[in-house]
Amino acid sequence: MAGIVSVSRRTLLTTAASAAVAATAITPAASAATKEADGLRTFRRTADYAVTKLRAVAPGVTSFPEITRFEKWTYSAKGGWIGGFWPGTLWLASIYSGDPQFRTLAAASAEKLAPRQHETSDHDLGFLFYPSWVTGWRLTGDEKWRTGALNAAASLIQRYNEKGKFIRAWGALDTPGNAGRVIVDTMMNLDLLTFASKQTGDRKYLDIAVTHAKTTERVFVRPDGSTPHVFDFNPDTGAEIGPNSVQGYSPTSCWSRGQAWAIYGFTTMYRRSGDPLFLRTAQRLADFALRALTPDNVPVWDYLAPQAPHDIKDSSAGAVMACGLLDLAKVANRPRYREAAIRILTALCETCLTTKSTRAEAIVARGTRNRPAEDGVEVSLPYGDYYLLEGILRVLMPKEIDKAIDLSAV
Repeated sequence: MAGIVSVSRRTLLTTAASAAVAATAITPAASAATKEADGLRTFRRTADYAVTKLRAVAPGVTSFPEITRFEKWTYSAKGGWIGGFWPGTLWLASIYSGDPQFRTLAAASAEKLAPRQHETSDHDLGFLFYPSWVTGWRLTGDEKWRTGALNAAASLIQRYNEKGKFIRAWGALDTPGNAGRVIVDTMMNLDLLTFASKQTGDRKYLDIAVTHAKTTERVFVRPDGSTPHVFDFNPDTGAEIGPNSVQGYSPTSCWSRGQAWAIYGFTTMYRRSGDPLFLRTAQRLADFALRALTPDNVPVWDYLAPQAPHDIKDSSAGAVMACGLLDLAKVANRPRYREAAIRILTALCETCLTTKSTRAEAIVARGTRNRPAEDGVEVSLPYGDYYLLEGILRVLMPKEIDKAIDLSAV
């Protein structure tokens, strides 16, 4: 696995021009600053491209984009687990552009999720309601968004298994299949619960989020900082069964988007709870992913699959990871995580956009949805678009993105 190599060191090893630059004694800090300045220009161009693309595509979208087929969006009528990302992307576009049309489109899209706020058969209510309804409330002040998000949080905690100390991932509550199954992705649903505690003053939501995160840290995180996709419990006794996988290569591999969910999710849980265990865990996860990252700074779909690091990519894993690293750099006071995030975002902007296609309806290409099922390889994904734009705005407009998604800490 490729190690983390400083920008100045990598340049010195790869080009004769860099040897001349090194001889002038330019410091690594100066080199990093130059890289970030170049990155800012790249990010502005990318954000401009994203807004232009959304202006062209969004007025014709009447459902929830799920995945591209031949570069065109296909849709999920009810939103699946991805329904929050389309309105979320439109909210972010409104922040960057100042165009009120994006707010109108975002609100209309988010409203379509209203029936799902009382749904207890899905653990992905955080994915559904945080980027759409929580952000909608924070940007507009409209109380209906806050109320709906709180209803969704109340629905989500019904999936909590007291004996195993986890939130069940899949399946309706009255069905036995998957009753003891936990997936690493759920770390990203917990912030909906922390929002509910902050808004209502009721600690039960935060307590469940913290307990689930502690269970995840205990059973998912390996000594080297990698994670499996799935961990199974006996739902009746809470006894551990062991790791498993659906979207990763195997129970012993490390699905890169799952690892990114964990980096972002544990960092968020540290900000919300102040528990240093979560900060240490986020750093272990980040350090593993950065050691495994290929020199092109775009993650392979699974860091420990047999063909890694020479395997297909998942740009969405890079976008999620970059957001988590930017967050982690701030709360851990570790600039190297920010530098890594800038490198990843820059690579995505330079090698993974749809700029050369006149057919493409998405912003980001080179995504992988479910490699083991051969479902969605080299495609565009709505969360790839959303998290790339979030990552760019974290750099370009930190105060504005804070207003939208709340980057505060206890």
